[in-house]
Amino acid sequence: MPLALLALAIGAFGVGLTEFVIVGLMSDISSDLGVSIPTAGLLVSGYALSVTIGAPLLTAASSRIPRKAMLIGLMALFIAGNLISALAPTYGVLMTGRVVAALTHGTFFGIGSVVAARLVAPEKRASAVALMFAGLTSAHVAGVPLGTALGQQFGWRSTFWAVTAIGVVGMMGIMALLPRQPIEATGGLRDELKVFGRVQVWLALAITALGFGAVFGTVTYIEPMMTEVAGFTSGTVPWLLVLMGVGLFVGNLLGGKAADRGLMPALYGSLAGITVVMAIFTLTAHFQIPAAITLAVFGAVGFSLVPTIQMRVMNKAEGGAALASAANIGAFNAGNALAAWLGGLAIDAGAGFTAPNWIGAILAALGLALALLSGALDRSGRGKRHHRDEEHRRGRKHHGAEKVHGDEKRHRDAEHHGDEEGRRDAEHHGDKKHHRTKEYQHDEEYQRGETPARTVGPLSP
Repeated sequence: MPLALLALAIGAFGVGLTEFVIVGLMSDISSDLGVSIPTAGLLVSGYALSVTIGAPLLTAASSRIPRKAMLIGLMALFIAGNLISALAPTYGVLMTGRVVAALTHGTFFGIGSVVAARLVAPEKRASAVALMFAGLTSAHVAGVPLGTALGQQFGWRSTFWAVTAIGVVGMMGIMALLPRQPIEATGGLRDELKVFGRVQVWLALAITALGFGAVFGTVTYIEPMMTEVAGFTSGTVPWLLVLMGVGLFVGNLLGGKAADRGLMPALYGSLAGITVVMAIFTLTAHFQIPAAITLAVFGAVGFSLVPTIQMRVMNKAEGGAALASAANIGAFNAGNALAAWLGGLAIDAGAGFTAPNWIGAILAALGLALALLSGALDRSGRGKRHHRDEEHRRGRKHHGAEKVHGDEKRHRDAEHHGDEEGRRDAEHHGDKKHHRTKEYQHDEEYQRGETPARTVGPLSP
């Protein structure tokens, strides 16, 4: 794999860290700023909604900007957002910082996915996208647990200072390692927007929102679920997040390899796996060891979906892949916001901290149903194309047969015409010959005195 993919993974590490690190700090932020845990959970929803809105807008605005320059600018905006969060004196200012940082998220991953896919051969595109997203999963494995431990030890603000510093490192990595990316020759924003007139693109975006929303609803409330339901201590949470992060890292890479072998089977498998594991997690969350094991499996099946659905969107949005890819990151976060909101409602209604799990199972099942529909449309489209090709082939064959039949008919007609001409010539020749023979016989008879002399002229018979 090209070294440039490492640059994208470094940036993804920083961007992913600021999204997920807050889930381990939920209780600290809640008590420090005087808000409830569901209200603190809205910091996740606010971030997600900002991604949903900002991703397509920034990507559309950057269509004429070189990819490398745009990625560097996005990292600068990301750094500014995290500085605001680190300095936030109130909940409202903290939400503002989250929104500013989130504006870069979708566009970074959207453009980065397209750049990563074009750095490698076509048969390795999904793996290249997965490798870039490995920076995101590495944030789970190392960044989120360390950020959680740092925040619990020195206060949640220290975590945002650390994220700001990592953002600077990520920006420097892109500047140093990513080669210059030429501006794409496209028909402009209007042509790129045309991809959103395709049913398959919208189906893929809906699958993303439902499938990954199912995962993130549980991730949002993983800390209180593990402490209040499973009975782990707060100090154990960072290690549980490491366990989940390992699952995310492995699942992401395996998902990319599976998608390279067969995209739709990989998509079906990921969504079915999420549905089953989320349902099981509702039960195992009450017991420490089963909860820990399920958490790791949950991370693996959940993130196996990421490179798979990202490639599905890019494949179906040919001609506007960057914009559709960014919109898909928005769909990820729209699903995150929806699931976090539904989970918060269920928790406030007294359903308990395991409620996001069974809500997630329902969402993932709906995503699987849409994926099956999308696959059926693919097969139907291929069948129609095959039918049209077959009809065209048969038409050409029929036209060829008619041509041959016509040629044969014309040949037979020509032969028949030739035979008629020949017969008439032969008859004419025979009549003349017969006439000459009769004349010769008459002359012979005349010389012998058997017949009178012939008359010549109009009176001759």
